[in-house]
Amino acid sequence: MNEKDIKLFSEFPPVSTEAWEAQITTDLKGKDYDKTLVWRTNEGINVRPYYRDENLKGLDFVGTLPGQFPYVRGNRKAGNNWLVRQDIEVVNFGEANQKALDILSKGATSLGFVFKNCQEISVDDLKKLLQGICLEKTEVNFVMDCKNLPLVKSLVAFLKDQKANPDEVKASVNFDPIGVYTLKGKFCSSETEVFTRAKEVLESAAEYKSIQLIGVNGKNFNNAGASIVQELGFSLAIGAEYLTRLTESGLNAGVVAPRIKFNFGVGGNYFMEIAKLRAARMLWANIVKAYKPECNCGPDCNCEENGCGDVCVCAGRMHVHTETSIWNKTIYDPYVNLLRTETEAMSATLGGTDSLTIRPFDAVYEQPSEFAERIARNQQSVLKDEAHFDKIADPAAGSYYIETLTASIAEQAWKLFLEIQEKGGFIAAFREGFVQAQVNEMAAKRIKAVATRRENLLGVNQFPNYNEQITDNLNSQLFEAVDQTDKDAEVETIKFYRSAQQLEAMRYKTDCFSAKNKRPKAFMLTIGSIVFSKARAQFASNFFAVAGYKVVDNNAFETVEDGVKAALEAKADIVVICSSDEEYAGFAPEAFNQLKGKAIFVVAGAPACMDDLKAAGIENFISVKTNLLEALTAYNNKLGIK
Repeated sequence: MNEKDIKLFSEFPPVSTEAWEAQITTDLKGKDYDKTLVWRTNEGINVRPYYRDENLKGLDFVGTLPGQFPYVRGNRKAGNNWLVRQDIEVVNFGEANQKALDILSKGATSLGFVFKNCQEISVDDLKKLLQGICLEKTEVNFVMDCKNLPLVKSLVAFLKDQKANPDEVKASVNFDPIGVYTLKGKFCSSETEVFTRAKEVLESAAEYKSIQLIGVNGKNFNNAGASIVQELGFSLAIGAEYLTRLTESGLNAGVVAPRIKFNFGVGGNYFMEIAKLRAARMLWANIVKAYKPECNCGPDCNCEENGCGDVCVCAGRMHVHTETSIWNKTIYDPYVNLLRTETEAMSATLGGTDSLTIRPFDAVYEQPSEFAERIARNQQSVLKDEAHFDKIADPAAGSYYIETLTASIAEQAWKLFLEIQEKGGFIAAFREGFVQAQVNEMAAKRIKAVATRRENLLGVNQFPNYNEQITDNLNSQLFEAVDQTDKDAEVETIKFYRSAQQLEAMRYKTDCFSAKNKRPKAFMLTIGSIVFSKARAQFASNFFAVAGYKVVDNNAFETVEDGVKAALEAKADIVVICSSDEEYAGFAPEAFNQLKGKAIFVVAGAPACMDDLKAAGIENFISVKTNLLEALTAYNNKLGIK
C-alpha cells in the first residue's frame, strides 16, 4: 500500500460491529431490531442486514481454491464455462436429429433428448438420432423413465462403432428409479430389481468414465414448491441412497459417485440459489468421502493437488445440471418470465453449474415456439458474451453475505439429511410420508404468501397488465397441479405446482365471463386527503385488476354526491372509497347510503373506525393484510363469476 493510500485510509478509522449496532439501534427509535431488519427465510435462516469479515471465522471452506476439495468454489480450476443445454422431445428420430443440428449451429453446446414413451432404443435408432453430432465435442443427455439399461448398452455399442475416445465422450443417461418413485408412487419393477439394473447400467459402460449414468432429480422438489434446503437435503439423501445400495452390491464408491449427475431446479431467490449450489458441492463431497472411495478418476483427475491417498476425494466432485423452475412462471404477462429466467440463469452460473437449461418463457402454457427457444438460448449467450460470466471461477467467493449463506444452507440441509438417514434413508422416509408432508407444507405456505402478496409475482398478484385478456380456450389443467401418479401407486407422490395457478384460474374465469358479458368494473371514489386518497386508489386499482376487472381511477371528487353520481353513470359493479382513516368516519357511511345497494361498496384500508362502519352496514374492506385470493374469489361469486 503506497503512502497516498495509507493517508486516505487513516482518515477513515475502522468501525467496530458494536459501534454499527449502537448506531442502528439509535436509528430504529425503539423499533424491534429483529422484526424490522432480520429476514427469516422459508429455510429457517435468519438473514441479517449486513455481514462483516468476522462472520467468516470458523468457516473451514473459506480460502479453498476452485477445483479443490470440498469444491465449494466449483469443479473447474479456471474460468466458468458452463454448457448451454436445450432439450428436445423425441417423437421421430430423424426430425429430432435435424432440430439438434439446427440448435447446435445457433449456440447450444449440450442436448437433452427426452423420451416420453418407454421404448427400447437400438443402435440404429441412435445412428439416426445422433447423425452428424460429435459426442467428443457436444454433450448429449438422454432422459427416460425406464428401459435405461438397453439404452446404455446401445449407446456403448454406438460409441464403439463410431470409435469414440472413451476419455472425451460427453454424455449422461438420467436413470433415476427413485425419482420415478417420488412422482409415480411405484418403481418400474421391484425395488430390488431396479437397483440390480442400476448396477448393470454402471458395469455395462465401465470404460466410459466421463458418462454420468445415474440421475438425481432435485428439480422435482423445486417444482413441487419445496424450499431450497428441502430440495438440497432430499437430493443428497437420494444420492446417498444410490451410493449405499450400489456399494452394498459390491461396487466401490469411487466407481459409483462420479457417474451420478444432480439435476437441480433454480428459482427466483437470487443469492440463496447461488449459495445452494456451493453448499451442495461441499456436502456431497463430504458424503462421498465417508464411503472411502478408491481412485477411478477419468481424464480430469485432480488427485495429486487434492492429496488423495487411500481415499479419493476427487470422486466427490458433484456433476450439476440446473433448469429454471416452473414454480414461479406465469401464463398472464408471460414476458415477465424472461426476467425471471434471466436472474435464475445468473444464480445458476454464478453458483457454478456445469450445464444449464433455460425453459422458454411460453413453455408453461404451450409447446414452446421457435422464437421462445431462440430467446432462451440467447439469454445464456448474453451472460457469456456480454456479461462474461464464463470467465471467472466462483465470482461470489469472499462475499461475506454469500459465504455465510452457503454455510447456513449447508447446516440446515445437513440437519434434514441426517433426519432422513435416521429414518432409514430416502426411500424409507418417502414410504413413511415424511418427504411428501414436508414438501406439501412448504408449498402451501408459499402459495399463501403469493395469495397475501408477501411474495410478489409481477403481472399476477402485483401490477397486473390491466388490458390483458385471455380469450383462448385454455386447458383447465394449466391451473391445476401436475400429477403423474400411477394408478397402481403404493405411496402418496409429490405434485408440481405453479404458485400463480390459483390466482390465474380466478382471473381466467373473469375473462371467460367477460367474453359473454360486461367486464366487471371497479370504480375508485377518491375524496378528501390527496395523499391518502391517491395512495389508496392506486392500491385498490392494483388489487381489483388482479381479478381482471376493468378499473376506473379518478381525481378527487369535491363531494361524496359527485363521486356516487359518477360511479352510477359509469355503471360500476364495485365502488371503492379511497380516503384517509380520519375522513372515513364521515365519508364512508354517506357514500354507502347514497349508493343504496346499486353496487358493491368497499373501503380501501383498515381504519380505526372499522367497527363503527360495520355497525352502519358496511361489510367490505381491503388492505395489505387481505388474502387476495380469498377476497377476489368472494367478489367474483357476488358478481356471478364462477
